[in-house]
Amino acid sequence: MLASACSREGTIGDGGVYVTRSACPQVGIPAATGDITVFNPSGRTDAAALDVSAAITNLRSSCDETGANVVSVATFDVVATRRDPGEARTVVLPYFTVAMQGGTQVVAKRVGNIALNFAAGSIRAQTTGQATIQVSRSVATLPEDIRRELTRERKPGDPDAAIDPLSKANVRDAVTRATFEHLVGFQLTQEQLRYNATR
Repeated sequence: MLASACSREGTIGDGGVYVTRSACPQVGIPAATGDITVFNPSGRTDAAALDVSAAITNLRSSCDETGANVVSVATFDVVATRRDPGEARTVVLPYFTVAMQGGTQVVAKRVGNIALNFAAGSIRAQTTGQATIQVSRSVATLPEDIRRELTRERKPGDPDAAIDPLSKANVRDAVTRATFEHLVGFQLTQEQLRYNATR
């Protein structure tokens, strides 16, 4: 998203489309990491060996960008099913939270655990988790010269009126460096990743 000092969010004016850029990271779940399947015995992947399956859902975020650090809190639900409705059981699953810069560079990662409590006789369980990252506000803020270039009014007839400022390498690179994502997913083994990719 492009930076703009205007409050006309999403409107079209003589100078183009006005979009407000936030220092807050976008939250998301990386491909193939939003589901986890546990087999018992391990090493098998057939339906008869499926023990527990779970999915991350309802991912939402809150963000505070007023201090020296931008603080992003991702909240998510984990919904799980088990094969056999037996005794009460607690299943602990690993998950990760990542701060990603520019779409390619992991600048911070933390692995945690989330517990699901199956009631006796129930095959379903659900719980809620939270994951927090902090990013330096100065790093997530566009330099003033880049912000001016992005928000400069361009009128029809100007030599560069039809030129996307992001086509300039220095502008594009600055926007990339200041763009962060807050990613959440299950911490999977290589076997679990392969299973998710092929099922």
